[in-house]
Amino acid sequence: MNLATAFAESVQKRPQKAALFWGETEFTYATLLAQSLGVAEQLTRDFGVKAGDRVGLWLKNRPEFVPAVFGILNAGGVVVPINNFLKPDEINYILEDAGIDVLITDEELAIHFPELVAARPSLKPCKVEHFPALSGGQSPGGSFQAPLRSEADLAVIIYTSGTTGRPKGAMLSHGNLLHNIESCRIVLQTVEVDRFAVVLPLFHTYMLTAGMLLPLLVGGSLVLVRSLHQPHHVLKELSQHQATVLPAIPHFYRTLTHIPQSIKLPFRLCVSGAAPLPAQVLKDFEARYHIPIIEGYGLSEASPVVTKNPLHGVRKPGSIGLPVPNVEVSVQNDDGQLLGPTEVGEICVRGGNVMMGYWNNPEETAKVLHDGWLLTGDIGYRDAEGYYYITDRKKDMLLVNGINVYPREIEEVIYHFPGVKEAAVIGVPDARKGEQPLAFVVPNDGVTLDERALLHFLREKLADYKIPRRVKIITSLPRNATGKVLKTQLRQDATVA
Repeated sequence: MNLATAFAESVQKRPQKAALFWGETEFTYATLLAQSLGVAEQLTRDFGVKAGDRVGLWLKNRPEFVPAVFGILNAGGVVVPINNFLKPDEINYILEDAGIDVLITDEELAIHFPELVAARPSLKPCKVEHFPALSGGQSPGGSFQAPLRSEADLAVIIYTSGTTGRPKGAMLSHGNLLHNIESCRIVLQTVEVDRFAVVLPLFHTYMLTAGMLLPLLVGGSLVLVRSLHQPHHVLKELSQHQATVLPAIPHFYRTLTHIPQSIKLPFRLCVSGAAPLPAQVLKDFEARYHIPIIEGYGLSEASPVVTKNPLHGVRKPGSIGLPVPNVEVSVQNDDGQLLGPTEVGEICVRGGNVMMGYWNNPEETAKVLHDGWLLTGDIGYRDAEGYYYITDRKKDMLLVNGINVYPREIEEVIYHFPGVKEAAVIGVPDARKGEQPLAFVVPNDGVTLDERALLHFLREKLADYKIPRRVKIITSLPRNATGKVLKTQLRQDATVA
């Protein structure tokens, strides 16, 4: 079994069912499979792709993304999704590191081809507009035979966001992804009638696994949104096609709580990931729309889903929930010892979803894979009922006078101050205390925040050593393509200031 054969089995059961909605256009399962096989044949015949070759996929969200993924897999290749927000120098690094000689993209992004080819002369760019199978042209010949790939074979390389140093390529096997898809199917109770809203980039590991592969292998559908510029246009499209599951980031849910007009959402459940969901946003959203938000946790190295709050049962605001089926989670200290309830340490993961390692990087692999456990770099704890909580990234934790301070705790309190839209806390060097918290705060539109009043509010809620040395009021927080706040950028800004 591999991802390509699993998709073929899904198509066989429902060839004429709508698999993907794109505006007024529908793509059936049979159409997507035919397109995938056409892409595979052309990659093999015209571009020389063979089993194990890495193929770059540099596309914005569009229907061709799906058959491009399965086309690469049917050709026996390894999919390397590339963030379409990256600049050519950043892309060149990935192309060189992964040894990519074939890059699938489109006419819009192709303007960067000369720069990319100049840096990597062996690169063969190919545009989706030039694949006949994607434009209703030729279908694959009967002689095309997909190379046999097993669950143990490499399927996808996901490059991490590179918050510390250069990005690293997390190697995910067919088995890793199939394992995580099944865990997600169980915990989200995904069925054939589900339609997944696709508003996040498909190059992101969560959307690739839970937003695309999961619904297609279960027999559901994708509602691929054409325009993301106006929230009410997004909701109109999702309502038109009756999307039932919305995977999104906290920033999107925060936006929905501030839409002035009353809108009825079609979803049976919403899923939040990629960044911590402020408890106040969860409370405001559910009070307004009466739709549960299931907060979870994952990382590219775990294919990516690790925990979820249960769909039925106790959902704890601020918690990342319980381990998904067939995945183990533990909290360990720096010596690798397992810690008990309420003890704070590093969150570690074990299971069939854990990556094979980092591509061509045994040193970094050895740092995070110990005795079968994946060391996530996230600091947290579990409560007496087994629910897990993330307090911060290991590298974000502050030491103030030798005491651990977790920025997220401060951020959560700041969110309770009237008029605050967003907040992020970092540590800055302090000659006397070692480090001191510094808060960046974004006010709601039309609101003027009083820094002194906010600090007074915090002093009533937090221990003195946790109080930020100062508060900087800014118009927006820097984020990457998946909504994570770029604290590295904030640290640079603080240094410059």
